[in-house]
Amino acid sequence: MKKGIIFIVSLLAIAMVGPLFAQVAFLPSQNIEWIVTSSPGGGSDIYTRIIADIMTRMDLVNAKTILVNNKTDGGGEVGRLSVSRVAAGKQADHTLLTFNSGDLMPMVANTANRIENFTPIAIMAVDKQLLYIGEKSKYKTFAEVITAVKSGANVVIAGSKGDDVATYNLLLKELGFTETQLAFITNNATSDAITSILGGHVDLVMSKPAAADQYVQAGKLTPVLALSKIRFTGNLASAPTLSEIGPYNDVEYPVWRGVVGPKAMSPAAAKYWSCVFKTVSESQAWKVDYIEKFKLQPFYLNNEDAKKYMTEYQYNYLKSIGK
Repeated sequence: MKKGIIFIVSLLAIAMVGPLFAQVAFLPSQNIEWIVTSSPGGGSDIYTRIIADIMTRMDLVNAKTILVNNKTDGGGEVGRLSVSRVAAGKQADHTLLTFNSGDLMPMVANTANRIENFTPIAIMAVDKQLLYIGEKSKYKTFAEVITAVKSGANVVIAGSKGDDVATYNLLLKELGFTETQLAFITNNATSDAITSILGGHVDLVMSKPAAADQYVQAGKLTPVLALSKIRFTGNLASAPTLSEIGPYNDVEYPVWRGVVGPKAMSPAAAKYWSCVFKTVSESQAWKVDYIEKFKLQPFYLNNEDAKKYMTEYQYNYLKSIGK
């Protein structure tokens, strides 16, 4: 009877700790360095710090400290390259990199670095963009912007790299405008683009909800166009889609948000981190503090599925740009 009781208790213990610690081939043994290739305050930075905070609060990293390191040099390419080159060993198993579709596109277009040089760990969510005006903007709606351009005005949008540029190109094509009529200024991070519109240096800014939320709440930014097939909710609900403004098709370029490690990361560590991110994705804190707050769609893929997804995405993008 005592053996039976002990066995039941053991099963209960395994059930309580879940897949994380049932998989004991790897546990963090030193502090974790998490690289972000955009500036503090940008969408990727917010995403990273929220996950790190949830991991710490839920004690998912074996009581180790997560050190978020913003490496923005070279449009983020320096940070991505440094992670891809981490040698096998403890450092490789304790290094993470925030990696999104907006990071992959400029990387494969401008460098020889590829997803094969990393270890995909997870995909966590899908994001979309909006266009916003600032307090100093001369236009109050996107319909006014369209009218102004057709009347000969040159309008300038500020944004970030990667998926922002891809979304801009789709918008430009749908409207039938030239890059001179509706120009786009690429910044290293969305936070830099927002700074430019707050200073009155551009007419519009492109941003995902996460990076712009505090400015919308403060009344400094107003959403005027949802770059999506459906409207956003909450304090972004007033922004119409393109088809609601005129005889146009809606424009959207969904952005996936994920995490990778160095290529040299061990399979055991990759599995462990994949389980950690799964636990985060299922937590109430993630759903409330990130998905609902910043108007994203939950989209978790484990390390194996994320590898397939990212590899296919890279293949299709390279094909689209003739590489």
